[in-house]
Formats: sequence, C-alpha cells, structure tokens
Amino acid sequence: MKTADVIVIGGGIAGASAAAEIAADGARVLLLEMESQPGYHATGRSAAMYEPSEGAPIVRALTRASYSFLSQPPEGFVEVPLLSPRGVLMLAFGGNERLTEEAKRNGYVEVDAAFARAKLPLAKLDDASSILWDGSAQDIDVDALHAGRLRALRRAKGEIVNDAPVRRGQRAGGVWRLEAGGGTYEAPTIVDAAGAWSDQVAQSCGVAPVGLQPKRRSAAIIAGPAGVSVSDWPEVLPIDISFYCKPMGGKLMLSPAEEEPVEPHDTWADDLRLAEAAAGLERLVDMQVHRLERTWGGLRTFAPDGLPVVGFDPAVDGFFWLAGQGGYGIQTSPALSKLAAALIARRDMPADLAREGISTEHLSPRRFR
Repeated sequence: MKTADVIVIGGGIAGASAAAEIAADGARVLLLEMESQPGYHATGRSAAMYEPSEGAPIVRALTRASYSFLSQPPEGFVEVPLLSPRGVLMLAFGGNERLTEEAKRNGYVEVDAAFARAKLPLAKLDDASSILWDGSAQDIDVDALHAGRLRALRRAKGEIVNDAPVRRGQRAGGVWRLEAGGGTYEAPTIVDAAGAWSDQVAQSCGVAPVGLQPKRRSAAIIAGPAGVSVSDWPEVLPIDISFYCKPMGGKLMLSPAEEEPVEPHDTWADDLRLAEAAAGLERLVDMQVHRLERTWGGLRTFAPDGLPVVGFDPAVDGFFWLAGQGGYGIQTSPALSKLAAALIARRDMPADLAREGISTEHLSPRRFR
C-alpha cells in the first residue's frame, strides 16, 4: 500500500498541473493514470491555442489569469517558449450579424480586406460581410507544457503510477482507500481529474456524478497549397465555427469543430465531418484539399452548464472535483490548477484570479447538488 497527502486521479493537463501545484505546497502527492502514459486521450491529441476571446465569461477570465504562467513560466520549467504568435482570422457572411457583434464584444476587431490578405494571401473575401481578427491568440506548445508539469511534480518528490485505473474507492476514518490497477493507495484527499471518465471515477468512490458529457472532436492533417509556405498563416474559420484550420508542423490541421456526445472511450475521427470541413475550407481559402494525410479524434468533456467543475464535493468529505473543462482545458490549466491547490490547502482565492472576477461559486460542484 502506498500513502500520500493527496491522490490525483488522471494524468492529463488538468491532473498533472494540479498535482505539480499541490506538491509545490509541500504535500506528498501521488498521481494515478489509467493508461500506460499520462495525457493519452485529450491532452495528447490537442492542438490548443491561447484564445482569450473564446468561451463563456468565466472561461475567458480563467484564460486571462493563465497568461502570466504561459508567457513567463517558472525558471527551469521548459527550454522552449510555451506561446508563439498565431492570430485568428474569422469571416462572417450575410445573416451573421448577431455572431459578429458577440465576437467583437469578446475581443475580436473588424479589419479590412487588405489587412486580411496580408495575413492570409489566399483568403476568399469577396462574399464576406465582416472580417474579424484576434491578434492576441497564440499557439500553445501542449507537449512542452504537459511534460513540464510532470517534471515539476517529480522534482517535488511526487510519484506517478501508470496503468492504474481506479476500480473502487472507500472513505473510512478520514482517509480514502483506492484500489487502482494492481495496487492500493491511501490519502485524506483525492482529486478527480479523470477527464471524460470523471463521473465514472466518482461513482466508483460512491460519489454522485455531476452529469459530465464527453463530446468527440475530429481532426486531420492536410497539405497546404503546392509551393506555398503555410507556417505563418493565422488560424482561419467562419464565424459560426463550423470548422477551423491552423498551421501545424509545416502543414495544416483541419477540424470540423463538432461536439458529438459520446460515451468515454478511445475515440476516432468522423471522416464525413472532416470532408465537410474540407469543403468549408475551400470556400474560405483558395486551395484544394486532395486528401487527409492523418486523422484522429479527441474527447472534450462538458458539465451540464458548460463550465468547469472545481471544488470539494459538498456531500462527501475529501473528494475534490477538477473536471468539465470542455475545449479550454489547456489554456485555463495554469489558473485552474492554482485555484485547486489553494482550495485543497484551505487558502483564500489567489489574488490574481480574484482580480479577474473569478469566484468559487461559479465553479463549485455545489451548483449541481
């Protein structure tokens, strides 16, 4: 049997970030990952960007509160920048007036055709009613961020156990005992950061689920136009976000941006939706998609109200939720992990999060009880 002060369940970006932050407080932390390596499902399949203009108000606040860490990580955390400039070019057409005004309220600015063609020379703009630009959007090096969190956890004497899916959990005498993989683990506090499997983990511990819904999103790698470098292209998408496309590794990553409700599983891409996204891209950019070079699917998990679930369960002692980040888990992970560490240590809301208007009531699982 292994013991710790805190056991974190799930080694994706949420669990790894929280585990590293909690361990930095001096707690003995054990990270349990059900797969053979952390980040296998959602984190390892993400092409995340830092986009402070996207999401509900509290998501945008969490994103802004994460910027300082992403732009200036602690010394020795990584050897490469976590952020690199990208920008987003969004095109609106007739009948999109409401979405256009909403995007402008959230931070997009309207630009002219000359500006847009300077950013994306092959953009088809003749039919666009509005051209919008978000210059604050940046690429996030997800692999470097995740690996940095795992290294930080190990440096703080935290332990990572792979191939350890939680089968059963029980609380007695102020301590949780978990049966996971081939071992047994004990700690006064457990953190449920299992992504799409978070409700299942809760139920295995006798905790009522909060109603999380995993949703599939497909993606593919495609070649750019022959003889054209795409590395400096912005992300491009229509205002209804029926697809998006951005550079990746010298080629283009294309996604239909679908949110298909599914059960937690090792998901795959929907080729039909990818074909629709390819046709949409050809309407916005003067290029042809001849084939999908590689495809994959990932899971994004949402609470019933679409907002993250962060905090102690009000009905069960020592059970902490860190789930439901939807499609914003990477860019909000610095703020959410900092908040989780503070709440577990029974500290006040961190001042930088409070300045953004973030409150525990917005995120607490109590709202589902």
